[in-house]
Amino acid sequence: MQTPYELLLGWRYTRAGRATRRNGFISFISGVSMLGIALGVAALIIVLSVMNGFQKEVRDRMLSVLAHVEVFEPYGQAIPNLALTMSSIESHPEVVGAAPFVGAQALIARGEDMKGALVRGIDPKLEPRVTDLAASLSQTLLPQLVPGEYGVILGEELARSLGVITGDTVTLIAPSGQVTPAGVIPRIRQMHVVGTFNSGHFEYDSALALMHMDDAARIFRVEGPTGVRVKIKDLQQAREVAISIAGGLDQGLRVTDWTRQNRTWFAAVQLEKRMMFIILTLIVAVAAFNLVSTLVMTVTDKRADIAILRTLGASPRSIMGIFMVQGAMVGVIGTGLGLLLGLGVAFNIDTIVPAIERALGASFLPKDIYLISRMPSDPQQADILPIAIISLVLSFVATIYPSWHASRVNPAEALRYE
Repeated sequence: MQTPYELLLGWRYTRAGRATRRNGFISFISGVSMLGIALGVAALIIVLSVMNGFQKEVRDRMLSVLAHVEVFEPYGQAIPNLALTMSSIESHPEVVGAAPFVGAQALIARGEDMKGALVRGIDPKLEPRVTDLAASLSQTLLPQLVPGEYGVILGEELARSLGVITGDTVTLIAPSGQVTPAGVIPRIRQMHVVGTFNSGHFEYDSALALMHMDDAARIFRVEGPTGVRVKIKDLQQAREVAISIAGGLDQGLRVTDWTRQNRTWFAAVQLEKRMMFIILTLIVAVAAFNLVSTLVMTVTDKRADIAILRTLGASPRSIMGIFMVQGAMVGVIGTGLGLLLGLGVAFNIDTIVPAIERALGASFLPKDIYLISRMPSDPQQADILPIAIISLVLSFVATIYPSWHASRVNPAEALRYE
């Protein structure tokens, strides 16, 4: 099958003229356009991959404390028919594990220091089935949560702000108290700090306190667990699974998932990612529309060639196709180089960044500030494909006007002074 001559001439014009002074500047502009497209595509891939990596890192640390799905009694009372509720949840095919809990808010005091805390009463035997944090503590600290001994495990930042260490005693003040003739007296209980944990997420390390579920029930005057925490097979399907689980439970119970518990944070990240995509796409757009000036100069330089082709019988559509092929080739090559560069950096960023840090003697991610010491990266096909398509489309659109202008060249006028 014979290759169309428009394709052959377009490819020839793309790579020709580099050694001649006459066409050297045109080739230089064409190369700059190609390089600009490549750098724009690479920048988009690298930035979005790093943002995906940070989002995944924060999400994983968040989910080391949070359950994928939570079922709870909306008024903070004990769940009625706990055994039936647990059975219904665990029978769901997507559920990996479930554990009851008592959730409440309280104040924790040490001397004159007092901090608000989210108290979570857990079952030390079942909780490791639900969260990675509990699984990591299952052989060390969780066995020390014995009912009746009122032990508590504090987040590392919470313990630091109170100035306590393992073995110290803190005072837990429950929000609701006993009504007496003198007024409402809050319930106060001395708790023994049996250890601290570090989840890597400041929000939970600075406010979460774990204790045995039975002790929490006594302190907060509830007759049993106020909720059930659930782990599922695919965390990305949490919302669908939560809706499915809710269909088989008592209508008085509420069901939520991890995406709804942190929807403000995830919405902010998605907005930031979307705006970054738009801003960096402008870089690709500027480079792509440099093709306009390149092709305009090429058309001016090739007027005699165009006239000869027209006199040999080439149609205006064929002339237009030749220069569209030339511009499209620049876009395809630039996009391809950008994909190779961007993916190469994104997949090896954990090697490249440390090398740059050693060369500059600097640290881009101090661990004491960011809690992570490496630059995370997570290239995703859902980001890379749109980047490549947008780059190719912009390059193609940029070729339309110069190519149309070339098709309008009058052969007689072009050959008059040749």
